[in-house]
Amino acid sequence: MEEILATISIALAATIFIVLSFSVYLTIRIFTGKSRNDKEYSPVHATIFDLFFHNDKLYEYQTEIARKKPTYRFLSPGQSEIFTADPRNVEHILKTRFDNYSKGDNSRENLGDLLGHGIFTVDGEKWRQQRKLASFEFSTRVLRDFSCSVFRTNACKLVGVVSEFALSGKSFDAQEMFMRYALESIFKVGFGVELKCLDEYSKEGEEFMEAFDEGNVATSFRYIDPLWKLKRFLNIGSQSRLKKCIDTIDKFVYRLITTKREELAEEQNTAVREDILSRFLVVNEKDPEKMNDKYLRDIILNFMVAGKDTAAASLSWFMYMLCKNPLVQEKIVQEIRDVTSSDERTTDVNGFAQSISEEALNKMHYLHAALSETLRLYPIVPLNMRCAENDDILADGHRVKRGDNVYYMAYAMGRMTYIWGQDAEEFKPERWLKDGVFQPESPFKFTSFHGGPRICLGKDFAYRQMKIVSMVLLHFFRLKMADEKSNVRYKRMLTLHIEGGLHLHAIPRTSI
Repeated sequence: MEEILATISIALAATIFIVLSFSVYLTIRIFTGKSRNDKEYSPVHATIFDLFFHNDKLYEYQTEIARKKPTYRFLSPGQSEIFTADPRNVEHILKTRFDNYSKGDNSRENLGDLLGHGIFTVDGEKWRQQRKLASFEFSTRVLRDFSCSVFRTNACKLVGVVSEFALSGKSFDAQEMFMRYALESIFKVGFGVELKCLDEYSKEGEEFMEAFDEGNVATSFRYIDPLWKLKRFLNIGSQSRLKKCIDTIDKFVYRLITTKREELAEEQNTAVREDILSRFLVVNEKDPEKMNDKYLRDIILNFMVAGKDTAAASLSWFMYMLCKNPLVQEKIVQEIRDVTSSDERTTDVNGFAQSISEEALNKMHYLHAALSETLRLYPIVPLNMRCAENDDILADGHRVKRGDNVYYMAYAMGRMTYIWGQDAEEFKPERWLKDGVFQPESPFKFTSFHGGPRICLGKDFAYRQMKIVSMVLLHFFRLKMADEKSNVRYKRMLTLHIEGGLHLHAIPRTSI
């Protein structure tokens, strides 16, 4: 017994010694060589560990600091983490000095296990190759027409789902519904596959969606968890869950790639070539080594982030804002009726969806403004980062050292009075309109779709999808919160989801 106690004591003492030594090492690394009191550098607010303790309200915490200090620093081991809500700095890192600011080793390492070498994680030649291919595909009429057809078809399915809840008087989780809709749509448009998430149970689709969302959460946590690498090495906690999620994701995606290759091998099957994955394969069929299965897997998952999470989360926040601002909801309904020449007697769901032409979408200025106003306050990527490759001076005059990470805070920027005026925190679609016509803002002020050479290629694609879904749903239903006194909160992920879902009631505006 004494020997066991002695062994335990030695092990405990060794553990304490290791923890203390590691703490001393981190302290030295954090507080040395950082020019803490040098006014040429942005002011220091705290250390990076402070972000960990404010995890639950991270974006509000960053917003409060930004109101007093548009650019500030957190100290981390070996470098500074610089946060800015100054549009001049955003333009500087995304456009003016684009070549000096990369994704950085830290971001690539954080995102690499889940997203691999997809367009969101790479720089240089790999980025240019994917950007060129994606740019061509998004500009084709084939993809535009195919995607609009898919969006209309799935929007009609949504009406069927919501009508069942409306007739029963039961509430439903709109975010869960939009996630299924977006997953179904992006798999059809992106990969030519129907998961049937909307009209029947799909076990593999469910497992994939759950694994992808949980992997998103675990990956996001890496940015504020100083011990994530140790957890990955020991295969414990969030990193153990991430590994299991990636295994599930990989099995699903590699099976999809194999199936798509087999379909393309059948020359007579031309229909399968409408989707993005097929077109990527066709373009690169002469160079199979460059577009191997691992690379395709990474491209697919990056499209998943771009196509599923952005559309579903944006629509969820949009419907939340419409429920909190019912007058805006009614203005949009009136615009829908004016543009489509419809009214409460228009009861044919499929016919109404087909009437939403490209011309009709372009006339929906107030809807476009309301969607943009939602994205201003609830940007789907609330925080984004670039790493300085060399020493630099930001547009506001603050110095940056090589290796420092510079974060631009989209969530905070949408709430800054020095950017949007004294009513910055109000939901006000009219701020985007002049004489009833939508007026775009600078992408370095409104950063939801980023800016510079890496500006989002799917911007028009996203607006088109959100408009079609919104027009179909709002024509047939008036939406309100299941608990009208409730205020929702976001869930900390790579993308901005609503914590616990969005529970709504739907009241029919017309017979269906």
